[in-house]
Amino acid sequence: MSVKSRGEYASKHVVPKNLALLLCFASFFAGMFFTNRMLMMPDAKVIPRTSRTEDQRPVDYDLKIRVLKNEANSSRGISGSQQSIQTVDKAISDLEIKLTAARAERETILKNPKISEDLKNVESTSKRKYLMVIGINTAFSSRKRRDSVRATWMPQAAVQKKLEEEKGIIIRFVIGHSSTLGGILDKAIEAEERVHGDFLRLQHTEGYLELSGKTKTYFATAVSLWDAEFYVKVDDDVHVNLATLGMTLAEHRKKPRVYIGCMKSGPVLARKGVKYHEPEHWKFGDVGNKYFRHATGQLYAISKDLATYISINQNVLHKYANEDVSLGSWFIGLDVEHVDDRRLCCGTPPDCERKAQAGNICVASFDWQCSGICMSVKRMMGVHKRCGEDTNALWTTNFSQTTRNSDSVKVHTREHALTFIGVKDV
Repeated sequence: MSVKSRGEYASKHVVPKNLALLLCFASFFAGMFFTNRMLMMPDAKVIPRTSRTEDQRPVDYDLKIRVLKNEANSSRGISGSQQSIQTVDKAISDLEIKLTAARAERETILKNPKISEDLKNVESTSKRKYLMVIGINTAFSSRKRRDSVRATWMPQAAVQKKLEEEKGIIIRFVIGHSSTLGGILDKAIEAEERVHGDFLRLQHTEGYLELSGKTKTYFATAVSLWDAEFYVKVDDDVHVNLATLGMTLAEHRKKPRVYIGCMKSGPVLARKGVKYHEPEHWKFGDVGNKYFRHATGQLYAISKDLATYISINQNVLHKYANEDVSLGSWFIGLDVEHVDDRRLCCGTPPDCERKAQAGNICVASFDWQCSGICMSVKRMMGVHKRCGEDTNALWTTNFSQTTRNSDSVKVHTREHALTFIGVKDV
């Protein structure tokens, strides 16, 4: 092949220099364009991080803003509630006081190793409001006295249950345990309880010189078991008219701290060997001085606040030789209203009978010379028949409607007494 022919062939396949340079620049700029696009596109699997330790989950910034706003609003709310802090503090203080009382009440229950049926049902009974709890002080040797009370003014069995449910009146014989716990005396009371179901057993060792301690334990136990307006103590040789007692107490239901009974101020007996001897007579001044005013021990009543006070402070309340003096001493220095109502200490017939005929029904009757009804086992029924209130009085009386002015206790006219016993259910 000639040289000419080879040159002609080459000239047909060679790209002109200008076009080649243009293609090079186009390729360069195209490559730069696609490279920039790839650098600008984020990897869908790569999450931006502000630090190496930050959680790799997506951050909801709108949620963060809402949380911050809520925190700010909460801060403003706390700042705006400063005025209510004092109110809350006062409420807390009140609750602490009530808690202290509740703890003291429960302590009596927890300390009792032998819990009675009343203690077992404390949760259910505590929800009910009662007018009064009557504790009849009794002893191991007083079975016949108890039977005489059951046969007269103390309702039994189904009637007793009805009295509690319809009238809000609880009645129990109050007794502790013997010095030999679980001995023959305790077993006799347990057997009697199974028959009648009318005992309140106390964590207390029975004994004549322990009456002040028994009284203290009774009120502390009763207030822990039943939420009542009044708590009454009566001896098992005293006759009681329940409807008249209920109406008498109802007159004072608006008074927070009231102590009701036949107030007296007897001599402080310093000589040893005599009945009611006071070993601590020197605390009451010179020989021949009298006690401060206090209710006689046959029957008296106190309001719930005072029973609660005894329950809370039972460990520091001093016990004198005489139970009624001890109770009166616990209220000295307190803002307590003493109510002297002589209907709570009428004599036996003819005294209470004459008053009943005049329409002046007595609350309680006994003989002063015996500190109770003399030979009460034989005479209780006679006193009940001659001085007892009408058999329907208890069921026809509406205690919540008793509005008689308490000042009128001192007035004993026939017209007034008829009005008193004529209160009926409406």
